Amino acid sequence: MGQSRKRGRLSRRNVIAGVGAATLFPAPAVWAQPDEISGIRRNVSSFSVAKWQDHFDSLRNGAILSDTGSKVLQYWSEDESVYRMYPTSVPLSDDLTKLGHTTIIRKVEGPSWRPTPSMKERNPEWPDFVGPGPDNPLGTHALYLSWQYYRIHGTNDTRKIGRKSSNGCIGLYNEQIAELFELAEVGTQVKLI
Repeated sequence: MGQSRKRGRLSRRNVIAGVGAATLFPAPAVWAQPDEISGIRRNVSSFSVAKWQDHFDSLRNGAILSDTGSKVLQYWSEDESVYRMYPTSVPLSDDLTKLGHTTIIRKVEGPSWRPTPSMKERNPEWPDFVGPGPDNPLGTHALYLSWQYYRIHGTNDTRKIGRKSSNGCIGLYNEQIAELFELAEVGTQVKLI
């Protein structure tokens, strides 16, 4: 049998290889689908996709919505020309974070970290201070919120993303907080739900 005839043949080996490839590398055709009952858009990672209008009166200074339930952060620029969605880490328990409206009051590249008094109480073995660098729990960038001790920041431990793993803050991959850091300004409105 010639090579040209073998290439066109449907064989058991080709079918198994095709099914295996489709399982390992599914087509990214459908990322968000409307939920037929609630009308909420959800993607394959279970992120709830929200509309900014449901949470903010306007996009003045841009807006960040962090959904602690679906572990996702959404950003909209003031003129709606930029929209981003990022997976996040969220607080270990509801009592460790605040929900509601706040704003970005400061931006720091290469932040230092000090555990809060309550963190130190729960974890007395933690260091009192960690300077900027690869061991810093705040990662490479931090957006300080108007609530004392609360931040949107990177992480030195990527295993935390997509999990309940923080002591109150919202964590992003370092590459993604660097992007958000460039997009968001001091004064950007933030809501945690």
